[in-house]
Amino acid sequence: MKMLGIDYGQSRIGVAASDETGTLALPLEQVDAEPLARACERIAVLARERGVERIVVGMPRNMDGSYGPAAESVRAFIAVLKKTVSLEIVSWDERLSTAQAERAMVEADYSRKRRRAQRDALAAQLILQNYLDAQC
Repeated sequence: MKMLGIDYGQSRIGVAASDETGTLALPLEQVDAEPLARACERIAVLARERGVERIVVGMPRNMDGSYGPAAESVRAFIAVLKKTVSLEIVSWDERLSTAQAERAMVEADYSRKRRRAQRDALAAQLILQNYLDAQC
């Protein structure tokens, strides 16, 4: 099953896609979060182009497992996205995904500019890969 992974942020939305077998996640692109309707339409186009059946959206949680204000923003985003696509949308714990993506890029010696350009798509890849791994 093909899937998209989403890392929602107030400024940018990272998007990743699974391979044909649904076992490997790959970073795709970053989409400007505003205007939100345009961002959701871009995600819908990506989903159609890739034959996606499910969208996995990273849900931010506090380290104790509770939900904070960022989770409310993601829930609002999911509500708008559901009006744009008729696909299954699931949320997935994204704790530390952006920090993990940043750390991986620093270790790979990416420049600040390159990290900023790829951080959200890589975070989306990590979210989707964690989801895929948990399904096995």
